[in-house]
Amino acid sequence: MQEKSNPRSNRERTEETRAALLAAARALFVEKGYAETGTPEIVKAAKVTRGALYHHYRDKKDLFRAVVEREAAQIGEDIEKHAAGAATPLEALSSGSMTYFSAMAKPGRARLLLLDAPAVLGPEEINRIDRGTGGGSLRDGLVALLGPAPEIEALADMLSAAFDHAALAIAHGARRVDYERAMNRLFKALAG
Repeated sequence: MQEKSNPRSNRERTEETRAALLAAARALFVEKGYAETGTPEIVKAAKVTRGALYHHYRDKKDLFRAVVEREAAQIGEDIEKHAAGAATPLEALSSGSMTYFSAMAKPGRARLLLLDAPAVLGPEEINRIDRGTGGGSLRDGLVALLGPAPEIEALADMLSAAFDHAALAIAHGARRVDYERAMNRLFKALAG
């Protein structure tokens, strides 16, 4: 008697389709940029139908947002994991900054998150995504280091911009160690 294969559930098929679309879209967005990537090539690379794309995402921008959110969430998770073992807030911020630079070294990530994402999604959407991921960790780390203060949000925004600028510079060939040292010096100065 031949055993029947266990058919995949709708949930499993949905997850597989979404994963294929996200992986294909990320690869193409990194290679060609958002503007030069078309939905026909995304569905072809994902080996799904165009209908499957529009079943899961409203349009190319919605799929791009999902790619950006996933990338940002991965960075935030990495930062949380590495900073969790730190003995002091200063060590946690230092560990988080090095983890951020490592995470941003993934090929294409700087372009995807720091160039295309703000242009496509706009600053409000990028701020929302950032606050829910690594930006929230930075804010929390600053509160742990300095205590609650009215200027914490502004300071977190300014440091986040500095991190992004550093990641772009590193992606274009600047020495990472210089930016790591600069961030550590800045955090030590803040700690006073």
